[in-house]
Amino acid sequence: MSFFNKALASIGIGAATVDTKLVNDRLVPGEEVKGIVEIKGGSTEQQIDTIYLSLVTTYIKESNDTKVQKQATIESIKLVDPFTIGPNEKKEFPFHFVLPYETPVTMGNTKVWIQTGLDIKNAVDPSDRDFIDVMPSTIISAVLKAATDIGFRLRKVECEAAPYRLKTRQPFVQEFELVPTSGAYRGRLDEIEFMFLNQTDNQVDVWMQVDRKARGLGSFLSEALEMDESHVNFTVTKQDLPNMEQKLMSIIQKYS
Repeated sequence: MSFFNKALASIGIGAATVDTKLVNDRLVPGEEVKGIVEIKGGSTEQQIDTIYLSLVTTYIKESNDTKVQKQATIESIKLVDPFTIGPNEKKEFPFHFVLPYETPVTMGNTKVWIQTGLDIKNAVDPSDRDFIDVMPSTIISAVLKAATDIGFRLRKVECEAAPYRLKTRQPFVQEFELVPTSGAYRGRLDEIEFMFLNQTDNQVDVWMQVDRKARGLGSFLSEALEMDESHVNFTVTKQDLPNMEQKLMSIIQKYS
């Protein structure tokens, strides 16, 4: 009977299961993720080589004019050394780690989750997926609010493959696309886009694209050659926050 149970467990029937319980699933990059991984034994004794936690998101990559969804592991953590779990036995393993600053915020189409897996030799590895809400930092929130206050509306948030010119630790960047709906830039700009890089608790590098509204006979050519776009990068610190709206307006004004 034991051999039969082991054979079933090797294909996932009656095998050990894993369930991750988070203390808090609403977080800001830089905060600590805390929780417990609960392992419950199946119908037979099993050797668990390790428990791993992976922080995962998806991004869009263009390939031969086709958009393909790819998966990116932002962080991967080995939790324990090999151990044995008996039939119906329960084990709990607490964990904590800092949510990396490169973690995208869960706005628009962006989703982030913690993938928990058991590494079991010669068997189907059980896994568990727990989605988390990632909130923007104080600085990113201030930049987006300033843009809204001067007449822009957030239209799209999406993770895309990182451009070659940007060297990042991850294969993707998150883009925030905003369009002018009121104020001085309505009719002058098509859109602005933000990318937030090299984030720390006190500052973030902002890469901004300003897309001007092309006019006249040369408008089609300007748009085709991207002559109506300007790229600018600047750093925002917490000291800038009281005057964020003025800082953003002065930068956009130069390129609009």
